[in-house]
Amino acid sequence: MKKLLIFVATAALAMVATAQTPKIESGADEVINYWDNASAPHSNCDSKPEKITVSKGKYKVSHTTETVFYIFKAEQSKGHSLVIFPGGGYKSVNLNFGLGKWLAKNGITTMIVKYRLPNGHAEVPLEDAAAAVEYMRTNADRLGIDPQKIGVSGSSAGGHLAAWSSVVLEGNQKPNFAVLYYPVISGHIWTNKPQWSTFEELLGKWRIPAEVDNHSVDLLVNEQTPPTLILHCYDDELAPTNNSTLYYKALKHHGVKASFHIYPSGGHSWKDYKKQWLEATKEWVLSF
Repeated sequence: MKKLLIFVATAALAMVATAQTPKIESGADEVINYWDNASAPHSNCDSKPEKITVSKGKYKVSHTTETVFYIFKAEQSKGHSLVIFPGGGYKSVNLNFGLGKWLAKNGITTMIVKYRLPNGHAEVPLEDAAAAVEYMRTNADRLGIDPQKIGVSGSSAGGHLAAWSSVVLEGNQKPNFAVLYYPVISGHIWTNKPQWSTFEELLGKWRIPAEVDNHSVDLLVNEQTPPTLILHCYDDELAPTNNSTLYYKALKHHGVKASFHIYPSGGHSWKDYKKQWLEATKEWVLSF
């Protein structure tokens, strides 16, 4: 009887563990487990186990310590590709594979990145962004893409990572264009907690002004910044439109090709104008 009770308890614990860590079902053509804290150049020093919650096919992943690439190969490709960094305030990576599937059906090979969260180590997500672009470029022939038609994209904190990587990366790691959805750009916008907490997750609680400046992407733009499409909603209360206007102004100042679309409603999303956002994205990517 004692052995039976031990067996039942063990089975129950296994069931709980399984329930707490659902498997990510992406439907991707390729899933690449690229590296983790032990094999990457830097670690985010997060010792907590990865946590995944799922709702309606969307995955919220926190305490990420492994970098995974989900690749959706284009139908009738002309060589264009887009690397997407999901949002989550640098506190989670919110995976939604619908955009990747839609872009692939419309001729754009897409990689969605589950990147390692910074946990106060800002170099870590940038390291993963660099690896993602470089992977696409070095595997361009195999993936059927043009190595000079690789863009980056992201929403919210993922938009910050996409903008940041497009500005500071070089060589094989530098994207050719960018698409930003309601991005967090500046660490000097203190209008609400979600805005400043993104920079707290990135740099740590005791960040100094110089560090904030060095990660406020509007202050880093230069003439080599690739062409950028920005989409935002006027009533976004989580990442105010100030972020996008600051970034657009910086792009304009440095003579960088840019397009800025601001919609009257939709909040911190694109729900009210989803069709328009998708078409704008497709048109921009296929223009290169």
